[in-house]
Amino acid sequence: MGNRNFITVQKRGVISLPSDLRRRHHLDQAGAQVLVSEREDGVIELRPQVAIPADQAWFWTERWQRMEREADSDIAAGRVEQFDSAEDFVADLDGE
Repeated sequence: MGNRNFITVQKRGVISLPSDLRRRHHLDQAGAQVLVSEREDGVIELRPQVAIPADQAWFWTERWQRMEREADSDIAAGRVEQFDSAEDFVADLDGE
């Protein structure tokens, strides 16, 4: 069985998950959701729900978002080039 922690139920049924658990399951992000289920044997299960498909999670990493902001800034400042074809683009990359 995985890690076990005791947590205290606060007023109005509020619970606080340990920070390392929240980070590991991306529950520290705005809008994160947890599915709550009660089994017939009385066990209450909390299951993190990923709002972003796993194959797209890379896009939402801090590193990628930082690069997106940098690209947006470059576009806004006019630091861009346009090419008529993919071949022209590759030739520019190759320095031809």
